[in-house]
Amino acid sequence: MYRHKSLECYLQDAASGTPTPGGGSVAALVGALATTMFSMSANFTIGMEGYTQYDSQLKQILADCDRCRETLLSLLEEDIAAYNKVSSAYRLPISTEYEKTMRSQAIQEAILGATEVPLRTTMCCLYVLELTSKLVGISNPNLVSEVGAACFLAEAALQCAKLTADLNLISLKNKSLVEKIRHELNNAETKARMFSRIITERVRGEIGKYLN
Repeated sequence: MYRHKSLECYLQDAASGTPTPGGGSVAALVGALATTMFSMSANFTIGMEGYTQYDSQLKQILADCDRCRETLLSLLEEDIAAYNKVSSAYRLPISTEYEKTMRSQAIQEAILGATEVPLRTTMCCLYVLELTSKLVGISNPNLVSEVGAACFLAEAALQCAKLTADLNLISLKNKSLVEKIRHELNNAETKARMFSRIITERVRGEIGKYLN
């Protein structure tokens, strides 16, 4: 499992000519990195003089963010496994009509699985953005740039995961399911842009206090 290997190993494999880790896995990694910047800011604030009134709130959203990080690290691995299932399905024999039917069914099931993983990554990153929107103004102002980093990373991860899901949807034959998933993805993207705009404005506003 990559989460127990070095970062250099993961980056080398992602950059190589092998199909995995790919975009969906990298999206989950970037999302996990977003949570670290969130957690760093929160951890530097809890117990800080002048901010102790926010300790309870910070501890709650910090716990939520930490759970998101664990989820995203799992999705990093799940995306690789999902791709491998798709690849295996395409290698199934097609000597008879029965084999062709079974192969087609296996491919559709594998593609659906490979779509659900980046969909979950998308939704998890959206939640990270929602949590981050609660952090601005109640966290250590010296780490406001980390809050901004959490926002930018989470939105980038969401967009990358959505792209992966969007591409997989092209190969799914169940049109009603495709429309349902696409609707979820588009709604997540809309909400993500809203949270990102709010967070960015607040972060830049906090930084502006130091410049004026």
